[in-house]
Amino acid sequence: MNHARKTWLVINPDSGSYDDAAFEALQHCCGKNGIDVDKVIRFPEDDLPTASELDAAGIEFVTIYTGDGTINALVTGLYGWGGAVLVLPGGTMNLLSIRLHGDVEPDVIVSRFCANSAQRQRPHVIRCKDGDALAGMMAGPACVWSEVREAMRHFDVVGMAGSAADAVRESTDGPMVRITRPEIGREDGYPLVLMSPEDGKMTVDAYRAETLGEYAQQGIALLKRDFREGPHDELGELDEMTITACEGERLDVLVDGEPGDLDSEATFRVVPCEVDLVVTRG
Repeated sequence: MNHARKTWLVINPDSGSYDDAAFEALQHCCGKNGIDVDKVIRFPEDDLPTASELDAAGIEFVTIYTGDGTINALVTGLYGWGGAVLVLPGGTMNLLSIRLHGDVEPDVIVSRFCANSAQRQRPHVIRCKDGDALAGMMAGPACVWSEVREAMRHFDVVGMAGSAADAVRESTDGPMVRITRPEIGREDGYPLVLMSPEDGKMTVDAYRAETLGEYAQQGIALLKRDFREGPHDELGELDEMTITACEGERLDVLVDGEPGDLDSEATFRVVPCEVDLVVTRG
């Protein structure tokens, strides 16, 4: 992959996973590999760069070292741009970075990139009316667990306890969601449906109320901040599907970990990303 050696670097110092020493090590790694970090953008204090700003500065690739939520905002905001985005693992889950590069550290990715062991690709994402998910989409009442995550980010013990109590109740007793087109999974629905973009399809997994209740009682959900491990129903790979919230409730969603809500019936489909991402995974 031919690329310019000048980049803008996006970081998020407000993220709970941000580390000054790791950021300094990344800057050193870029310099050692011949990459000129022309500008550091500290989001959300600084605005994310636009395509026109990058073009005016002669930037052909922008680098981002944050979690999946900030990556989503940058990438979708650059839809239509002619450059490429180099995603590095700077968050808690790093699902998109792992998808693009494997489970490796930033210095490995930068080294591969500078050794021309990279390609520009437009991997598939999952789209709904609330936006595109590059790492993963969740739907159902158990999305309320995102509030627990936010409380943990800010070390808000009181808020975490209250949010956790609400999350347990919603996950086990709240109105479920059903996959209605195609009709797959449990007729009585699930508290959480997880959609992951993989190889041009979306892999669909559904989590049962008793599973989430067990997680909550053991404290595992709070520690992991994620439900991907453990018992669940594997519902296959789809191009498109419709989820319906029972009892006419609005449908809670998490788009790359960021909360949103949709009408009681919503369609999710797989589409190509609309800007190039750098891929170093073999």
